[in-house]
Amino acid sequence: MNRRRGGLLAADRLPDWLVEPVPRDHRETDAAFRRRRRVTAGVAVGGAGLLGVSLSTRPGSPAFYGLTMAVAGTWVAGGLASGPLHLGWMLTPGHQLRRPVVTPVITGVGAFGAFYGAALVARRVPVLDRAVTRVLRYAYQGSVPLVATTALANAVAEEVFFRGALYAAIGVDRPVVVSTAVYGLATAATRNPALLVAALVMGVLFGVQRRVTGGIQASVLTHVTWSALMLRFLPPLFAGRADVRDPCSAAA
Repeated sequence: MNRRRGGLLAADRLPDWLVEPVPRDHRETDAAFRRRRRVTAGVAVGGAGLLGVSLSTRPGSPAFYGLTMAVAGTWVAGGLASGPLHLGWMLTPGHQLRRPVVTPVITGVGAFGAFYGAALVARRVPVLDRAVTRVLRYAYQGSVPLVATTALANAVAEEVFFRGALYAAIGVDRPVVVSTAVYGLATAATRNPALLVAALVMGVLFGVQRRVTGGIQASVLTHVTWSALMLRFLPPLFAGRADVRDPCSAAA
């Protein structure tokens, strides 16, 4: 793999088997590619609109759960309707191909650690403190099992659409950058700066995983791991702010 000589990029310090894209053959006809682009464009607009509406409803209300599941359904339906999707492969240290499992989970844990540290800083920045508090208010006012279900369903659904269908619809012209930008624009419909920052940062990570593995399994596992840990461990940092509650106490 070509790397910038003397570069300071993180990838320059990682082993080839972690960052080298695996061989793949995901060819499709020009007509299928154009159809994929039309489907993803329409779904991106519709899904973003639903996402914005879902986070304008009352926390814990039936409308909130219904709309958030509708968002997940939109992403999944759009991803599957756009054309074939792929799980992807990773190289082992011995340069053998395997399905990505352990590395994506570890990556999700590491991403959570970074965001947990960032949350400690966000508590001291009023605009970010308010933004994170609003997100957690939606997370834990209501049924904890339902919140977890909708959050993890959306984690999977977003990868099916943004790193599956949308990434494939972009082609070879900077797919990581473009897919992350569209992911950010969709998240901007929530009008929450904390969610937007998270989407941009994690969108880059998920996009790189898609580029390296050629599929969505790695990003799905990382996204689900990161989301589950954020749901469980972030609320105590903001306890006492706008009725944010620990999920265990909420379930009692």
